[in-house]
Amino acid sequence: MSTLCRVHFHGVSAEVARDFQREVVAWTARFEARYSRFIPDSLISRINAAAGEHWVEIDAETERIFTLCQDLFFFTRRAFDPTSLPLIKLWNWKIQPHVIPSDDRVLAALELVGWNKVERRAGGIFLPRAGMSIDLGGIGKEYAVDCVMNLAIQRGISNVMIDFGRDVRVRGNAPDRKFWWIGLEDPHNADKCWTGVAVTDHAVATSGDSQRFFEVNGRRYSHIIDPRTGYPANNGCRAVSVIAPSCTIAGLFSTTVFILGEKEGLQLIETHPGAAGVVTNHITQFYTKKFYEYVPV
Repeated sequence: MSTLCRVHFHGVSAEVARDFQREVVAWTARFEARYSRFIPDSLISRINAAAGEHWVEIDAETERIFTLCQDLFFFTRRAFDPTSLPLIKLWNWKIQPHVIPSDDRVLAALELVGWNKVERRAGGIFLPRAGMSIDLGGIGKEYAVDCVMNLAIQRGISNVMIDFGRDVRVRGNAPDRKFWWIGLEDPHNADKCWTGVAVTDHAVATSGDSQRFFEVNGRRYSHIIDPRTGYPANNGCRAVSVIAPSCTIAGLFSTTVFILGEKEGLQLIETHPGAAGVVTNHITQFYTKKFYEYVPV
């Protein structure tokens, strides 16, 4: 998944540990091979290649993922949109020298974006316009974390931490503690944490632009694109951390709040039972009411 993926657990026999290790590696490899847009023969790549041409058959799990995408598209007021890939490619923060696309190119890419344009039927999906494309980067890794946690639960592993690229979900407790202690990175000070949260049976995800961005003529452009406008999010947010019962929800909220901004974003978090969050901007931080319940005195 182009990132460091780690699983920590304790309190089980060596045999259970070996079996679980093999199962996690095999499951993760299958998931990536099926849903990564970077793998040419993945299901996602085949769906994208068929845009404007023909329907593609999908299985029951993929149907569930796309149904989740539809629900989250509307829940986040279109701030989450799995069809944003044309915009992501247009604003490629990795290329050198950095190029600011023209307004006309942004508008042209926007014509290819919109989950509401995707056509679905039982066992099939169709992107009606050539150039439309899907990227599950907004929830794919987080969804995988939740699935791996389910594997741990099925094996009776009570104390486990799943960490896929710093999208984290935990169960039980760390050795010699009553919880798992998760650090929250300081967006103003690379590789340092400004605080930590004590969690159990919850997930923690952070979105920010401290490492993935570019600057042109003194202006900073984030890698997180607002699919509603076609431009990088630009509301002063530097990082958003969210605690939620599942990693899918934590990751979705962290990215969505980064796009919406602290006022509307924190209101969105407050609507979900069991979720809490914090937004860091250039000057200060804003919290939901429940955030400091996870920060020990």
